[in-house]
Amino acid sequence: MTAMKALALSLFGTCLLAGPARAETKVELKGTHLCCGACVKAADAILKKVEGVTGKVDSATDMIVITAKDEKSAQAALDALAAGGFHGETGDAKLVQKDDSGVTKGKVKTLTLTGVHNCCGSCNKSINEAVKSVAGVTGNTAKVKQDTFDVTGDFEAEDVVKAMLKAGFHVKVKK
Repeated sequence: MTAMKALALSLFGTCLLAGPARAETKVELKGTHLCCGACVKAADAILKKVEGVTGKVDSATDMIVITAKDEKSAQAALDALAAGGFHGETGDAKLVQKDDSGVTKGKVKTLTLTGVHNCCGSCNKSINEAVKSVAGVTGNTAKVKQDTFDVTGDFEAEDVVKAMLKAGFHVKVKK
């Protein structure tokens, strides 16, 4: 056997023993509210706590790019960001931020939302704009650095949650 054949067989055997390479999973979370350095820092801190994940948080594009070792880790990162009050769209049928708000259909006069990321005046302004865009809303108690607030008026509860998600904020209905 020639040296070249031996080398080729050796390399082929090494590749077989190593097994197939695992592909990373990359997710782009678009439309996330990231108005300032504190938003970026908070989202980045959340991602650093998720094992097998790295992320790039970009306030200029309102996008968070997640690179994960597998789909399970990518979904864990999406879930962690939602728990931190950040919401966005992935464009992926499998890897999504689920609507776990607990909102029920129907008109209400008061709705308490919690878990929203609200670190600064710009966050609070965006929250106010999202809530005011819903027909029948007459007011809210959102304040900077508070993650829970009430929405008042005569409105569809689902519409308020949808408006918040569209604005890049993940929320839950406080029962």
